Amino acid sequence: MDSELSGDVVVVGGGVTGLATAVVLAERGRRVRVWTRDPVEGTTSAVAGALWWPYRIEPGASARAWALRSLEVYEALSADPDLTGVRMVEGVLGEAGLDEARAWAGERLPGLRAATAAEYAGSGLWARLPLIDMTVHLPWLRRRLTDAGGVIETRTVSDLASVGAPVVVNCTGLGARELVPDASVRPVRGQLVVVENPGLRTWAVSTGADGEMAYFFPHRDRLVLGGTAEEDVWSTEPDPAVAEAIVRRCAALRPEIAGARVLGHRVGLRPARDAVRLERQPTADGRVLVHNYGHGGAGVTVAWGCAEEAAGLATR
Repeated sequence: MDSELSGDVVVVGGGVTGLATAVVLAERGRRVRVWTRDPVEGTTSAVAGALWWPYRIEPGASARAWALRSLEVYEALSADPDLTGVRMVEGVLGEAGLDEARAWAGERLPGLRAATAAEYAGSGLWARLPLIDMTVHLPWLRRRLTDAGGVIETRTVSDLASVGAPVVVNCTGLGARELVPDASVRPVRGQLVVVENPGLRTWAVSTGADGEMAYFFPHRDRLVLGGTAEEDVWSTEPDPAVAEAIVRRCAALRPEIAGARVLGHRVGLRPARDAVRLERQPTADGRVLVHNYGHGGAGVTVAWGCAEEAAGLATR
């Protein structure tokens, strides 16, 4: 046991999943520490776009419930976007069907409709969804946690059994591959380009006939352009040729993007798994260990629903 530990819950992992889980626990009265290898701004979550949308992750029924609960939270947070980084923004989901969307969303998205030809050159949906500026949202989550009495420490965990707390919540994302260990966790590489915003106020997501993605998300005075989804690729170095292709695909959707000044490049490794692992695991020494990882590119989308379920498992 770690003699320095004073909290009764340690959440391992400082991305959006770990922070949201820690916030829920702290606001329920538990003493919480977050142990994170990287500063909050250096996690994979910091690279996210980040648009709320139920990406196809398993188990499907649980993912739908997690996503809709998170939608409820984001809608409330959008009342103060300057503080939380969450805004409700309109845009087009290309190649998405209205019937399929209504099947999972029900009446939760009242403005959902088929996109017009003027809005999108193809079949798509017009929707008003939460768009989260992670440069604002992650620091806000950190403040919310510390305001609730939580503590964040930069430290590396090499073995979950060595974490000296009666309750441990594993939110390590891709790190779970080695830490658990869980070989089913694998990277899906995503590359983004950040450019000056030429005046766009809506977002768009599109998938070409060749399977290549193009999307742009407006955040304050910048646009986040994407993207890629390269399975089992570990490189975090931006590829100039890929960046040029991303800008070209996005400019095909909105020509004014072609001349936007490039501000930076980002690469993140999404922690993919065949199914999200959200469960309580018995330990030989009687401690509580809860796993909450494997969300792939849907971490932001399901963060609050998963956080509440994980907190429940940790404290039952």
